[in-house]
Amino acid sequence: MAQEHDGAAGPTQDGEQLTDELLQRLLSSSSPEAYLDVTSVGERCLAEYLRTMLVKHNVSRAQAARASAINSTFAYQVFSGERKVRRDNAIRLALGIGCTLGETQRLLRHAGFSELWCTIRRDAIIMYCIGHGFSLVQCDEELYRLGEATLVPQ
Repeated sequence: MAQEHDGAAGPTQDGEQLTDELLQRLLSSSSPEAYLDVTSVGERCLAEYLRTMLVKHNVSRAQAARASAINSTFAYQVFSGERKVRRDNAIRLALGIGCTLGETQRLLRHAGFSELWCTIRRDAIIMYCIGHGFSLVQCDEELYRLGEATLVPQ
């Protein structure tokens, strides 16, 4: 499965400008204000993105919380934007919702974390699992089998 990458010019499927194009526009601007005045730059909203993914994948918040093995009260607070998640919990939510690898990478960015990297052993295993449609349980089994820390603490 091909990973979405912010390396080419032009908008993504959902209309977001790609990083390289925006960087070029910023660096060629006469001032930061000149760039900010003509470019939509805002806060990343994890809760909004999660809601979009729930609708897209036809999953309820309760189903996502259960499949993510995350306490439902905490999950609802994350979905409403009241609480922040750790990186592993963001990955667990992506698995629970059934996100693609590209959607998981975007979810991690919205949560303020680095994307999964295939050059990092644990991340590579997680990427493989997401790319092959594994559940959280299946992903944790692979991580455990290969001697890596699981997403759900033991």
